[in-house]
Amino acid sequence: MSTPVVLIAGLHAPARTAAVDRLLHDHPGAVAIHHDLREVVRERVERVVRDRSGILDLAEVRLAHGCVTCTVREDLLPELIRRAATASLLIVELWDAVEPRAVAEAVDCEEAHGVLRLTSVLTALDAVHMPIDITRGDRLAETGQVAAAGDQRFLAEVLARQIEYATGLVLHGGDTEDEELSRAVLDHLAPVTPVFGDDALPEVTGAALCTGMLAERIDPATARLPVDARTDEITTVVWHRLRPLHPARLFETVDELVTTSVRSRGRFWLATRPEQMLAWDAVAGVVSVEDAGPWLAALPQAAWEMVSPARRAAAALDWDEVTGDRVQHLVFTGPDLDPGHVHALLDSCLLTEEEMLAGSDAWAGYDDPFTGVLDLKETA
Repeated sequence: MSTPVVLIAGLHAPARTAAVDRLLHDHPGAVAIHHDLREVVRERVERVVRDRSGILDLAEVRLAHGCVTCTVREDLLPELIRRAATASLLIVELWDAVEPRAVAEAVDCEEAHGVLRLTSVLTALDAVHMPIDITRGDRLAETGQVAAAGDQRFLAEVLARQIEYATGLVLHGGDTEDEELSRAVLDHLAPVTPVFGDDALPEVTGAALCTGMLAERIDPATARLPVDARTDEITTVVWHRLRPLHPARLFETVDELVTTSVRSRGRFWLATRPEQMLAWDAVAGVVSVEDAGPWLAALPQAAWEMVSPARRAAAALDWDEVTGDRVQHLVFTGPDLDPGHVHALLDSCLLTEEEMLAGSDAWAGYDDPFTGVLDLKETA
C-alpha cells in the first residue's frame, strides 16, 4: 500500500507551519519534511523532519549544484521513499518561493510509484499579506525569498502560480475583514479551487492525483480560465474573439493592459503568426508572452492523436469553420476594472474588415514587435 503525500506551498512560513501542524495533529503517525533553502546558493540545505511530538531528524545536506531541483532529486525523494514504510502520511513543506508543480511532478515519478502517492497540493496563504502580495512588482531578490542563485522571478508571479496550481487553498491569520477580502480575491484568481481555514483542512489521504491533469488546469491550451465576475471592488473581465490581432497595435496597448489589471492570462494569436498559439501571463504589472505550441488547426489531422484528450476537447469548444481553434481568450482581474474599456482597447487591436480582406500574404508583412521577445526565447 502506497503512502499518501501532501505538498504545502506558500510564501509565508507561519501560514505553512500552521497547516503542517494541523495535519500532524489530525493524522497520528504523519511525518513532515522541510528543506530550509536560505543557504542553497552556497550549495548547503538544512533538512528538518518532524512529527507531532517534535523534531525527529535535523541534517545538513550538501548538494553538487545548489538548486531546488537538486534538492528534490538528491534528497527529498529518497527521504520520502525511506520514510514511507513507517509513516501514515508524508507532508512536504516547501520553501517560501518554491512553486509546487515541479515538486509534484518529481514525486509522481516511476521510481516512487507503488511507494508514494501524491494526494493533495495545498497552498497556505497569509490572509493579511496575500491581497497585497499579489499586487507587488518586487523581485524575489528584493524580498529575501530567493530560491536559487540568479533567481529573477517576481514575488507576485510565484504567488500566482502557487495559488493556481493548488488543489486546495488554506487561509491563515488576520481578522474577519482580512479573510473576507482574501476569499474575494481568490474567488477571482482560482474560482474552482476550494478555500479552507487552517483549523479544518481537506481530506489528504485519498486517491492519487494525476499531475498531467493538474498541469492541464494551468497550461495555456487547456487552462480553466476564470469567467466574467464582479465582487465588491474586484472585477474579472473575459475577452473572447476570433479575428487575428495586429501585432503592432497590441504591442502598443500592453502597458495599459497590464497596469490596469492585477492578474491576466490566456491564449491568443497574431496575424503574423497564424500557426502559433501564444500564451499571455501577467501579474503585478509584469507580462510574459510565450510560444505555447501550434494550434491544432495548423497541424495535419493525423497529428491530433498525438495531443491529449483535454487539448482536443478545448480545441473543439473553440472550433470555428474558418479559424479552427485559433481564438483570442484573455482574462483580466483587478480592482474596479471597466469591462467596456478593456473590450474596446483589445477590439481596437483586431484586424479591421479591410485588413481581413487583404489576406494572410499582406498580414505576413506587418511590423511585429513581438519578434524580439518570441524569437529570442525560441533560440535561448
